[in-house]
Order: sequence, then structure tokens, then C-alpha cells
Amino acid sequence: MSPSPLVIVFDVNETLSDLRPIADRFLAVGAPAHLAPLWFATVLRDGFALTAVGDARPFAQLGAEALRTLLHGVELRTDPAAGLDGSLEGAVEHVLDGMGRLPLHPDVVDGVRGLRADGHRLFTLSNGSSRVGEQLLTAAGVREEFEAVLSVDEAGAWKPAPAAYEHVLRVAGSRPQEALLVAVHPWDVDGAARAGLGTAWVDRDGAPYPASSTSARVRATDLVDLRAQLAAGSR
Repeated sequence: MSPSPLVIVFDVNETLSDLRPIADRFLAVGAPAHLAPLWFATVLRDGFALTAVGDARPFAQLGAEALRTLLHGVELRTDPAAGLDGSLEGAVEHVLDGMGRLPLHPDVVDGVRGLRADGHRLFTLSNGSSRVGEQLLTAAGVREEFEAVLSVDEAGAWKPAPAAYEHVLRVAGSRPQEALLVAVHPWDVDGAARAGLGTAWVDRDGAPYPASSTSARVRATDLVDLRAQLAAGSR
């Protein structure tokens, strides 16, 4: 393994944040929990499709539109205590609000603090909004470990388009070979590798890596494991 990079770029949704509580938001509005991962995948699909044709829209916009489609025909619940009035727009708002209130995975705080203590420069790059990233990291007490919390909104293209990775490199003042993209999504790893960055795949559940995607330089079970591997590689 090559020496540890100076710039580490983290994906946010599912890599740092635990998306599973979004299923509770679907249940709260009266929809089945299994719609949560379908919704997230739908938003990604639509974001990728727009980027492929040279367009880009914010995650919140695509997320709301996908929710209106998926919740169409669902008997929505009224719950005044939760601010739910049984309307479609109220349900959409409730689910989207949950994205900024997600917990981080248990390994993230120690992993991030350890990587920063080891001298790395930390950034995030999300297909979601920078505001949500700021909320999640601030709530977990690790915002100060990051130099910048970035969104593809400023790049004008969603990951895995090259322009998204070029954006964070410009902000960091880094060459691609000096940076490492960390993500749980093979498509993100593949995109970063094609843009010239080093890559680390966080495999939290032991899933196989798709053969059609460019292999990650590092395969880690979590961020604590990633830190250990990078430290070993720099000796």
C-alpha cells in the first residue's frame, strides 16, 4: 500500500451517516418501511440521469419529487404531535427533515478524530446538501475536524461525474494522487478512481464488491480499520 494521503474526502450519506432511521420516518407517515431504500435509490438514479445529460438538481428537490411519486396512493397518517396533518406535502417534509437528523455510524467519531490526529486533511463531498452535512457533523461533535463540508451543488454535477471530484480537489488545493475518496458505494469508488484519486471502500456488511467497478485501493470494515491500514501503509 502506498503512503497515507494528506487529503481524505468522505462521502456522507451511508458512509458517515446511518440511513436506516429514515425507514421510521416512512412508518410515521403511514408508508411501509421498505420504501425507504427504494426512495434513496430513486433519488440517486434521477441525480445520475440528470448529470448524464448535462443537468443537475439539488438532492432535496429530487428527493421531494421521488417521495410524491412513491407516496401516491398511500393512506397517510395524521399525527398532530409529530406535525403530520395527513397531507402529501406534510409527509414529504417529514421524511426529508429526517436526513439532517441521522446518527453517524458508531465508528465514525473515533475514526475521524484519529485520522485528523494522524495529520490528514479531512473533507466531505456529498450528493446531498452541505447544510445536511454540517448538521450531522456538528451534532456528533466532529465538525471541527473537517476543513470543508462540500456538496456537488457547487460542482454542477453529481458524483460519480469527474467534475464533482475536481471540485473538492480545487477547494483542497490538491492533486488527485494526493487525495483518497472514502465511500461505501462502489459507484463512488469507481468514479473517484477514474478521476485519478486514491480510493477506500468501507464494506460495513461484508458484501461482495462488483467486478464491473474499478477496485478500491483499500478495503476497510469501518473508519477505525481504515485509519489502522493507512497508518500501517505509511510506515
